[in-house]
Amino acid sequence: MWTQIAQAISEATGKDFAIADTRSVGGGCINQGYKISDNNTAYFVKLNQASQLEMFAAEALGLNQMYATQTITVPQPVCWGTANDSSYIVLQWLDLGRGNSQSWTEMGRQLAAMHREGMSNNFGWERNNTIGSTPQINTETDNWADFFAEHRIGYQLKLAKRRGGSFPDTNKVVNAVRNKLADRQPQASLVHGDLWSGNAAISSDGSPVILDPATYYGDRETDIAMTELFGGFPAAFYHGYNEAWQLDSGYQHRKNIYNLYHILNHFNLFGGGYANQAKRMINNVVSSS
Repeated sequence: MWTQIAQAISEATGKDFAIADTRSVGGGCINQGYKISDNNTAYFVKLNQASQLEMFAAEALGLNQMYATQTITVPQPVCWGTANDSSYIVLQWLDLGRGNSQSWTEMGRQLAAMHREGMSNNFGWERNNTIGSTPQINTETDNWADFFAEHRIGYQLKLAKRRGGSFPDTNKVVNAVRNKLADRQPQASLVHGDLWSGNAAISSDGSPVILDPATYYGDRETDIAMTELFGGFPAAFYHGYNEAWQLDSGYQHRKNIYNLYHILNHFNLFGGGYANQAKRMINNVVSSS
């Protein structure tokens, strides 16, 4: 397998690459991660089952689109494919550091710039992708409330019920979300889509980095909302973002709707206590609609 991957890197870069060192590194809860090197150049490789090749192809497309905005550092995809019984994606290796307040302020500014530069006429994306290992439906839609209610909350609720979750009637929840967002007409911005602390870092030179996207065109607030979901980013991040592009009034109410998507997805991926958290969030949306 590694010989095949090395050959693919050589073909993609036009430079001979022979692996001299392979070591396991964190690849998240979905993939296996490795650092490979020829003692000169290093790459990050993620592996999964061969059936997951489309997940890696979509990740590469998302990273390329974020890179094209020339606003924030992302690991550039080198190549992807299948080798033996595995699918893989090879990414630029980035040395990560600790960062400081200035780094996180710049992270906020650069994310705002990406949201502003990456634009579309419709919400969604040119292909479906994944959020974790869950399919993410990106059917292009010209109305944000319809898109989010149906392709985010509605789809997750259907998956949750198949998993045995006991939630309120799907149509009732979808309609409540649609009504809550009816007056929201945001720019369709290129969003990371899965922006929690594990997918944001600071490089060794102090530059902000975002990785492992679940890209689509949506309300920029969805990215900011998720940064608050699991402990939050440093305060400097929010200062930098709002300095570059102030969040709209009403965000504090909308963020709970946006984060319901991720809590439902965590129930679908991991089960457990996420069911009760999702129910509380759903009840809040439905009761106040």
